[in-house]
Amino acid sequence: MSALTIVPWVIGNWKMNPTGENVQTWTEQFNQLLQQQPISNESCHLAVAPTFIALSQVQHAFSQYNRTVHTVAQDVSRFPATGAYTGEVSADLLKDSHIQHVLIGHSERRELLGDHSEILRAKLTNALNAGLTVIYCVGESLTQRENGQAEQVVLQQVQDIASVVAPDQWASNIVIAYEPIWAIGTGKTASAADAQAIHEKIREGLSQITDSSAKVAILYGGSVKPENAKEFAACPDVNGALVGGASLNAESFYHIAAAFAQSN
Repeated sequence: MSALTIVPWVIGNWKMNPTGENVQTWTEQFNQLLQQQPISNESCHLAVAPTFIALSQVQHAFSQYNRTVHTVAQDVSRFPATGAYTGEVSADLLKDSHIQHVLIGHSERRELLGDHSEILRAKLTNALNAGLTVIYCVGESLTQRENGQAEQVVLQQVQDIASVVAPDQWASNIVIAYEPIWAIGTGKTASAADAQAIHEKIREGLSQITDSSAKVAILYGGSVKPENAKEFAACPDVNGALVGGASLNAESFYHIAAAFAQSN
């Protein structure tokens, strides 16, 4: 099963980087690249996930662009609304700051910060109730892959959120990002064929949950670079990329985005 025509997403996850001065340099450089060789909104959705303290700075910079570039929060609180939750940022506060997109379930948060399925469901519920679009991350470890459990693990992670996503929200408010954990920040990548195989399985799994499975964008993440972006972009069920380290360089991020835009 392949997807219908889906406008690809290319999202940069800056993680705990960079400094404010470098943010300004990046946004200026990226704007220049887009002006020199435009990438239309219709050919590719563009987005960047900076740290919480840089959200407003990045959002303001993008508002000066000639095209839409979304600002994405890297996480959201499992607690709703407002209240006595020191250090937390709720979905309602993101919405109030005009942030419309959020990452949930990244493997680094699952492994390092204890985001288990119950917490992820609470975060997802809050985000969807606030009308946010969720980029939900899934992926297996090297051990799980070597044990032949990759598909089982990833499909279970998708199934984990099925109870809190309404039927009409899959196509409109959910983007899936498949990131094999062993390929994040290691320089290793799944082959394009491997990525397509897992993405196809994810779409098949979604078809058991929602009638909108062919409309859900499924992104690949894991050491995506300008050198390999075209291979992934050519895969029918790879609808974009969640880019880590390469997104910290404006030119590299631009070339990855251009590869997916040209494939659309």
